[in-house]
Amino acid sequence: MFTGIIETLGVIENIKKSDTNLQITIKSSITPELKIDQSVSHNGICLTVVAIEADSYTVTAIDETIQKTNMASWKIGDTVNLERAMKLGDRLDGHIVQGHVDQIGICNNTEDLNGSWRYTFKYDQNLNNLTIEKGSITINGVSLTVVNSKINEFSVAIIPYTFENTNFSTFEIGTAVNLEFDVIGKYVARLQSLRQ
Repeated sequence: MFTGIIETLGVIENIKKSDTNLQITIKSSITPELKIDQSVSHNGICLTVVAIEADSYTVTAIDETIQKTNMASWKIGDTVNLERAMKLGDRLDGHIVQGHVDQIGICNNTEDLNGSWRYTFKYDQNLNNLTIEKGSITINGVSLTVVNSKINEFSVAIIPYTFENTNFSTFEIGTAVNLEFDVIGKYVARLQSLRQ
């Protein structure tokens, strides 16, 4: 379980194919505090630490994860948003995030608002996910508030701290991102569909 409050950025140092899996090595300032078998969110994807060496660690992604996320486009040198699992008793500064990506979204507009930024994303409405005005959304692991909700599109506003301390600063039109929709909203939508 995560909160969507990014701790730091990591840099991908190596990507190695192993059967249908990927072994991804990441250099990060939090590596000395990690341990084998710990869960870490990488751009919103919950992955398990399988090896640690100096200031780098390795995680394994299975084919199911690769197919449902933007991970297939990752390359050496890319930065990823990192968050360790929340501790029981900590403040929930973001919202409840599972680290289970629902689908990929595509950035289709960016606006510099002179002190903040607005990003708009499109997603496949056929997968039955939804957003609501002022509801929560997780983009590449970042907990955000929806400011403009449509059937298959939504926008979020980014403050300077988020722009500078996450990989949002690298987004441009066409960038594929990992989306995790609000877990409570997903349960409500599922219950509603069962009643019809």
